[in-house]
Amino acid sequence: MISAQAKAKTQRSASPAATISAASREILRRLAGELGAIAAAPGHSETARLWTQLNDLQSVRPMVWINEIPWHEMNVNEEMTLRCGEPWAKQQEFHLRRLLYQWRHLPADMIISDYLPCPLVIENTGFGLEEDVDTISTDAANSVISRHFNRQIMNPKDLEKIKPAVVHHDVTATEANYQLLCDVYADILPVRKEGIKHIWYTPWDNLIRWWGVQDAMLDLVDRPDMVNEAVTRCAASMHAGLDQMIEQNLLSLGVDNTRVGSGGYGYTTALPEANFDSAYVRPIDNWGCSNAQIFSEVSPEMHWEFALRHDIPWLQRWGLNYYGCCEPLDFKMDILRRIPRLRKISMNYRIKLSRAVVAVGADYVFSYKPNPAPLAEDRWRPDVVRDELRQVLEMTRGMHVEIIMKDISTVRYQPQRLWEWQQIAMDLVRQTRH
Repeated sequence: MISAQAKAKTQRSASPAATISAASREILRRLAGELGAIAAAPGHSETARLWTQLNDLQSVRPMVWINEIPWHEMNVNEEMTLRCGEPWAKQQEFHLRRLLYQWRHLPADMIISDYLPCPLVIENTGFGLEEDVDTISTDAANSVISRHFNRQIMNPKDLEKIKPAVVHHDVTATEANYQLLCDVYADILPVRKEGIKHIWYTPWDNLIRWWGVQDAMLDLVDRPDMVNEAVTRCAASMHAGLDQMIEQNLLSLGVDNTRVGSGGYGYTTALPEANFDSAYVRPIDNWGCSNAQIFSEVSPEMHWEFALRHDIPWLQRWGLNYYGCCEPLDFKMDILRRIPRLRKISMNYRIKLSRAVVAVGADYVFSYKPNPAPLAEDRWRPDVVRDELRQVLEMTRGMHVEIIMKDISTVRYQPQRLWEWQQIAMDLVRQTRH
């Protein structure tokens, strides 16, 4: 996962002044027309209702969503082959083809928006540090790579490298992007300017990049004061960035098919706040989230001391909260219950399921992450997938559950494996009703 600072940087258009050929324009308009037809089809409102009931802790059945897909392995019958010539048009085409492909082959409980977003062009200086990393890849087409982080934080003096974030909205670039999108799509699908709908808050995902994983973990014991100071500085930078987003009115409401944390969609009747003003979105109107993935093997006491207690002021600012990602949290519920307005908790396949079921109960949404390893094995074994999901659904009956398949590094260039995983999951959840 990436930080809010890094994510904000990705909202810059490839070229605000882009022009495209007639051929590229026709391709994009045809794809947008297909997407618009899907968005207008019946069924989305019912799926949105089911997501809302889940997040309101009144679920009818478990919900399923697939994310973090190895798109370089998905191309079947040229469905993902890009035909536009210009960089901006290619970027647009990839986004549209990806949505259409997922809808056709692995939709699960997916919802297609009835508009196209124009993200605000937001510059964010981040923490003042960038990762210095060596990488190794076994597949040049795969964005999932092995990394070795070169250490930049050695002593307390180095903590001064962590700076408060500075945020700026490039209004001119946003408007140029908006006009271009409207010119291409507006008579097919409406275009809306959108600010930041969700922020991934996770100081430790950044700290280990500058500190090194082993060194950072050892310093929890050897130099605890220095570690706490580092987390404090990261938190201060994030808060500074959020304050500027609020001041510049850069937030948009994410109570829709926006991904929340490492889980599913954000539909809920609990947000926004009763005194909500649609012209000025506040953090309290939206979902917050946090995690400390690197703390998988850290005790609850140390998890609280070096991560969660620092997160609480951030999480206090949001209307509802999601916690966790890939770290097993089944033995840490005592500290997680201190999170204000906690609504969803991430649990993955490495937990002790019986303990997690008792610890979470029906108090929260149980955001379960199945094991993606069967998708990467030499031989595809759908029976293994079915057995895992059946056990989880049987043991969590009566709870509020979402099944989120993510972190899919490879399907061995056999996308049908993921299609079949989706069908298995949907068949099972439709049989699991409260």
